[in-house]
Amino acid sequence: MATDDEPAVPVFFLSDSTGISAETMGNALLIQFPDVRFERTLIPFIRTVEQAREVVATLDAAMDGPVPPLVFTTAAEDDVRLALHGTRAPVIDFFDLHMSRVEEILGRRGVREPSRLHGVGDIVRYNTRMAAVEFTIEHDDGQSSRAMERADVVLLAPSRCGKTPTSMYLALQHGLFVANYPLVDEDLESDDLPRPVRDIGDRCVGITTTVDRLARVRSERRPGSRYASPEQCRWELRRAEALYRRHRLPVIDSAAKSVEEMSALIVQLHKARTSHSRPKGGTA
Repeated sequence: MATDDEPAVPVFFLSDSTGISAETMGNALLIQFPDVRFERTLIPFIRTVEQAREVVATLDAAMDGPVPPLVFTTAAEDDVRLALHGTRAPVIDFFDLHMSRVEEILGRRGVREPSRLHGVGDIVRYNTRMAAVEFTIEHDDGQSSRAMERADVVLLAPSRCGKTPTSMYLALQHGLFVANYPLVDEDLESDDLPRPVRDIGDRCVGITTTVDRLARVRSERRPGSRYASPEQCRWELRRAEALYRRHRLPVIDSAAKSVEEMSALIVQLHKARTSHSRPKGGTA
C-alpha cells in the first residue's frame, strides 16, 4: 500500500486532439495498480513540432525527479508523434502500437488526422450527440416533461442516486436521449409509475444504492435534515425497489458500479429493447 511518504509517479497524457482517448486507455492500465499513487497531467492539442519539443522538455525535466514518469500518447500526426518520441522518458504510444498493425491488415495507410478521433469529422454523429446532450440537460431531474416520447432511456431513482452523471455520460459518449426523473414521496406512495413516464415504461431503468451511501451523499448537501436521515433513505429505497419490481424494470446498483459501468449496461439494455421492437425483416 502506497504511503504519503512515497513520491507519486508522474503520469502524462499527451494528444494532438482532446486527450480523452489517451486518458481513458492510460487510466484503464493505471487502475490495475491500486497501491501506487499517481500524479496525472493532461497536455492536449499538441499540434506542431515546436509544441511537441516544449512538451519533451517538460518530460525530460520530470525524468530528473525522484520517480521516472509514465507517458501515454495518442498523437496521430507523424511529425508530432516522432518529436514526442525524442524524450528521455518512457513513452507508451497507443496510436503507433496499433495503427501500423491495422494498416498492415487493411493493406492501406490511414490518413492519420487527429481530428478524426474527437473532432467533427462525422458531422451527423456529432450533431446527434449534441442534440442528445441538449435533451438530457432539459430533462435532468424531472425539470421538463416536454417531448418525453423522444427519450431513448429514462432513469428513475430517489434523489442523489447517481442519475445525472450517468445521464450526461450516456448523452455525450453514446448519443442517447436520456431523461432522468427523481422519485419523490408522492411517487413512492403510489403503485403506478409517475405520470410523465407512465406511457414509456418500457424505456425506464431503475437505479438504487445503499442506505449508508445515500445518507452520506445527502448529508453533504443537507446535513442533519430528515432528507439525509438513514430512516428516510431506507424508506425511499425500499419503496423504489418495490416499484421497480412491480413494473418489472431493470435495476442497476450505483453503489457497486462506476458511471462507465452503469452506462455500458444501460446501452446494452437499450440495444436489446430496440432490436426486439424492430419489425421482422426490417433494417436498423
